[in-house]
Amino acid sequence: MPATIALVDDDRNILTSVAIAMQSEGFLTRQYPDGEAALKALLENPADLGVFDIKMPRMDGLELLRKLREKSDMPVIFLTSKDEELDEALGLAMGADDYITKPFSQRLLIARVKAILRRTTVGAEAVPGDNSQEPEPMVRGSLEMDPARHHVRWKGNAVTLTVTEFMILEALAARPGVVRSRNQLMDIAYHDDVYVDDRTIDSHIKRIRRKFRQADPEFSAIDTLYGAGYRYSES
Repeated sequence: MPATIALVDDDRNILTSVAIAMQSEGFLTRQYPDGEAALKALLENPADLGVFDIKMPRMDGLELLRKLREKSDMPVIFLTSKDEELDEALGLAMGADDYITKPFSQRLLIARVKAILRRTTVGAEAVPGDNSQEPEPMVRGSLEMDPARHHVRWKGNAVTLTVTEFMILEALAARPGVVRSRNQLMDIAYHDDVYVDDRTIDSHIKRIRRKFRQADPEFSAIDTLYGAGYRYSES
């Protein structure tokens, strides 16, 4: 079955145009005019990925994500205006997977949807036109990562990461001891057409560390090299 994309936006023109573009790529779509309508439907019948506008009546995208995260790890891409940096930071802290700034390219949105679905268990086999070979699991000391199934374990304990967090950690762990600059990590985690600043990568790293420390309070495998970037120390 093709992946199902939930589109939530109070702009009917955006809903219609994005739905047509997604359907032309082989995806199924569901459309919701506000967060309140989407929340009830998605809790009862989750989609494979959500594309949420931030500013909406009745319930905005941030509140929708907060309520969904209580029961669901469904990947979410936010549509945001250029002047909503504070909302972006809050959304990232709550577990959003990506941002696309309005006005946006539908080609870019479709590319990010496919990239995120390739890294989720539910959508991996449902990405239209994706014939890539299944990547091998990676073990680095106490860390185990399975890119095909988006599974992460630390000392045998499961750690739940968003797609973007997974991509950043995978890039660091692939070459232990090698320093990755913030710009390199941005290029890995985001499409070339998406601008994010250094604070976004720092926010991701902080959340990754926090999640691992919930599994192991002594976790210290990600080093910060001030002025240079980050590296993974195998242990």
